[in-house]
Amino acid sequence: MKGKVALVTGSTSGIGLAIARALAREGAHVCLNGFGDKDAIEKERSGIETEFGVRAIYNGADMSKGDQTQAMVADTIKRLGSVDILVNNAGIQFVSPVEEFPPEKWEQIVAINLSSAFYATRAAIPGMKTKKWGRIINTASAHA
Repeated sequence: MKGKVALVTGSTSGIGLAIARALAREGAHVCLNGFGDKDAIEKERSGIETEFGVRAIYNGADMSKGDQTQAMVADTIKRLGSVDILVNNAGIQFVSPVEEFPPEKWEQIVAINLSSAFYATRAAIPGMKTKKWGRIINTASAHA
């Protein structure tokens, strides 16, 4: 992984953060993405750089917005040189009987859990094809 660049969506906490840290431990530069406390995110980002000797950046793109998702990939390429590994990990859940399920919550879930992976993959593939190397990993939960 040394010298590769990994973009991990939904990586400011939980499984996504663990994935980003594991890739950094193996020498990959990483782009973190997600919501949360600004200071806590910065502490994680700078901690990854210090602990693993790699570059770590943060992009707060809202994964429910296709244009922001694509712009995040472009920003990672601009700042770190490429996206060699894309981990589509961002996801949310909401549990409710279908007849009570708010339509706006449904749209948000589909946008983050499904459409964001499409937009990120679509934006990352051209660079991977140019380099003739790339990995795309999609995660999901039981709610998917």
